[in-house]
Amino acid sequence: MAISTTANATAPDNPLLHGPILPRLIGFALPNMGAMVAGSVAAIAETAYVGQLGVPALAGMAVVFPMVMLQGMLSAGAMGSGVSAAIARALGSGDKPQAEALAVHALWIGMLAGVITTLVVELFGPMLFALLGARDAALAQAIIYARVAFLGSIAVWLVNLLAAVLRGAGSMKAPSAILLLTAVTQVVIGGVCGLGLGPVPRFGMAGVAAGQVAASAIGAALLILQLRSGRSAVTLTVGSVRPQAALFGAILRTGATAAVSPIMSIATIILLNRLVSGYGPTVLAGFGIGTRLEFLLTPLSFAIGVASVPLVGTAIGAGMVARARAAAWIAGGLSAAAMATIGIGLGLFPGLWVGIFTSDPATLAVASDYFHWVGPAYGFFGAGMSLFFSSLAAGRVVGMLLAGASRLLVIVLGGLVLVPLAAPLWMVFALITVAMVTYGSMAMLVMARAKWGMESTPR
Repeated sequence: MAISTTANATAPDNPLLHGPILPRLIGFALPNMGAMVAGSVAAIAETAYVGQLGVPALAGMAVVFPMVMLQGMLSAGAMGSGVSAAIARALGSGDKPQAEALAVHALWIGMLAGVITTLVVELFGPMLFALLGARDAALAQAIIYARVAFLGSIAVWLVNLLAAVLRGAGSMKAPSAILLLTAVTQVVIGGVCGLGLGPVPRFGMAGVAAGQVAASAIGAALLILQLRSGRSAVTLTVGSVRPQAALFGAILRTGATAAVSPIMSIATIILLNRLVSGYGPTVLAGFGIGTRLEFLLTPLSFAIGVASVPLVGTAIGAGMVARARAAAWIAGGLSAAAMATIGIGLGLFPGLWVGIFTSDPATLAVASDYFHWVGPAYGFFGAGMSLFFSSLAAGRVVGMLLAGASRLLVIVLGGLVLVPLAAPLWMVFALITVAMVTYGSMAMLVMARAKWGMESTPR
């Protein structure tokens, strides 16, 4: 007999446990998409500002950016989803006091993680940037940017974790609006302070980095006010909560384990760049145009996956496993369809994107070939990313990490074969396609075989 995906008579009176899943999922995803795309645009604008500061500044930014990206992926993606999942499961089981205590523990985790991030970059950043290839003026510019940007790591972590608190409670519009404002503020302050405007002097790299610090601090303050206002399903009550190992564990069991995923993603990006760079600067430029689109499309799958977290987590907390799994599959299908539509469209008409960046025939040809091969596989990437977040909500992370590792493994093994053979470029693009298909297929297999149930609900 089929298991109903609607709320049973004993389930908590939570609106996330009732009604059709797809409309609510789309309603959650749309605000997230706006905020995520705004963040991507802010990063692109920041790069444009740095480009006006000269080649050494641009080269310095190139080696710092993976660290900035990793901090965002760890705080918003991995640990943020751990926070959202833990709170959603608590609310799904009808335990609002535990959900509010988890919000306070998320605040403490953000503060501690921010301090650790700042110390790591301050102490080891120069050595790391040098290992990544920065030299002389480029290294100096990288250090200037990093020491200002990562001085505000507490604010970055708090913005992402407090936004995750609200998302876990089923509130998407408020955190998305605040993150949108944060992105706009970063663009304005970074541009004014970095390039100089009116009475404001030109602070260069330090000024550009200050935009992120100031914007994140403002965003964190606004999120704290929102959570203290009593207008949200969860209220931040710091003074009445004592640290509890069990509550830290409820967040960290998922969040810390999931942190392996962005590390693997960064490793994949670095390996691909090294592999493609051997074909010369023109190929690297064309490849960069292709991967730049993926950077802009990632927020689409991220937004859908994050939107599934409160739906899956709340259903798991209420013991409604069938509804949780249905929400995960619907989110995965929606993400796959959206990404596949874009990828196939660009595979057929690559000039729609490539022509924005270059008119050089050789570079156009490389980027077009990239989309011919990789574009049709975007759907698999979208499915894998969305199912990863849904699995975080259910507290089932390891299988999805293995799926992510399969993509990295394909790239590593394929690179070891192709480099000694001096293989033609199309084989590299085919390898990237196979890696994406492998990742998505493995994620779907893991999801189909995963056992979800009340044992995944933290108590």
